[in-house]
Amino acid sequence: MENGPRPYDVATVGNYTKDTIVTADGERHVDGGGFAYSAYVAAGLGCRVAAITRLAAADLHVVRNLERAGIDVFPVLTESSTLMRLEYPTSNVDERILTVAATAGSLTPDQVRCVRARSYLVSASIRGEVPLEVIQTLRATGATVSLDVQGYVRVRRDDGRLEHAPWPEAAQVLGMVDILKADAVEARSLSGLDDPVEAARAIATLGPAEVLVTHREGVLVLAGGELYEAPFRPARLVGRSGRGDTCLGSYVATRLRLPPGEALLWAAAATSLKLEGDGPFNRQISDVVDLIERSYAKGKGFPRAVAATTGK
Repeated sequence: MENGPRPYDVATVGNYTKDTIVTADGERHVDGGGFAYSAYVAAGLGCRVAAITRLAAADLHVVRNLERAGIDVFPVLTESSTLMRLEYPTSNVDERILTVAATAGSLTPDQVRCVRARSYLVSASIRGEVPLEVIQTLRATGATVSLDVQGYVRVRRDDGRLEHAPWPEAAQVLGMVDILKADAVEARSLSGLDDPVEAARAIATLGPAEVLVTHREGVLVLAGGELYEAPFRPARLVGRSGRGDTCLGSYVATRLRLPPGEALLWAAAATSLKLEGDGPFNRQISDVVDLIERSYAKGKGFPRAVAATTGK
């Protein structure tokens, strides 16, 4: 019999971000951070979830909100939270300008050792937030390790603006990752390829067993030599920020019990519901099931397996 507490299903890892979102409709402020978006949706889909983060004491309402959602939080208090500005200059939600005025610093191996989980989900915002040593610590547990590539291809310039830059540790880190997520822009930065399908194939050669790529129309996953695709179907598009985090969080949560194609279906549906509003996923499992039955019936966006060798 195993000693100690039952492990969490999913533990999310990353800094809280205090986000300012600027669109043609004006400016608004939301609580962000991939660790939170992914934690909320994993908990909403029935998982036992822990969230490991860093933030300022002034933002402890974030911890209380997560706890009210049934998520156990393991925070480290810092001088400042990560302060991010997200500007969307056009109607294309994949085109945005990101600026970071301050950061909450780097997570440490000791900070993640306090939590046992079946699956760890690393969701950093910029390079240096979750360093190599933390990934090595998670890998040593034998659990599944998932990673959002945004926190590794993004670097902060002297003026605070984020830009994509070559990632020297890519081969070393990706060799320890089971599930990798990138959006279309990040996938192009990492692979040098414009086509999301070809980019996923190229990224898979670097080590991840499963590669998710999100884009404005939907999400695809390359897993086990097969490619699956599903569209997003929000009733209205309001909350672009956190799209990829929600998609990865819901995929990781459902992947604990479902094969890739079915997990992708749940991820697309849960993300569609999140896109209908600012903030994290806050719907019921029954809402996801209803959307699947209404909008993802076969022939209406059901994940289709595509031969990975042909792309057709």
